[in-house]
Amino acid sequence: MTPFIHITSAKFSILPGEAEQIINEGTYGKALAEHLTVRLRDLGYRSPFFCPEDWGWWVELAGYPFTFGVCIYGRVCADGSLEHYLSDGARPARRWSWRRLRFVDTGAGDAAAALHSDLVAIFRADPDVHVLAIDLDSMASDEVPTPPV
Repeated sequence: MTPFIHITSAKFSILPGEAEQIINEGTYGKALAEHLTVRLRDLGYRSPFFCPEDWGWWVELAGYPFTFGVCIYGRVCADGSLEHYLSDGARPARRWSWRRLRFVDTGAGDAAAALHSDLVAIFRADPDVHVLAIDLDSMASDEVPTPPV
């Protein structure tokens, strides 16, 4: 899995009826999933669908010999705005081959790195999107820790 990308944008707000589609409360991101489906198709990716998951939204990317897509994690901020974290959903980069009796590279690492670069380029080219980070190890790694009381 490549590093997480952290963005905010008013254009990816909660859509009407989205609250009834999400599986867990607060896992918004349908507007971003719709946007990325179109933009990734423009770049030559085959994106047949997007759907809600229990952790957020999934944008499927077809044509790979492994499960691949974009994971979108939305979070409502205290002021009511949304922030989104994204990463690839490619797993695993290596798998066990009984025929070769060793782990073999699936190509997921290279595909995930290319997708990460394309996502960053999509967001940086859009003046309505604020890219807050492109290299997070986790969704919480850019938060300022609260000092103990």
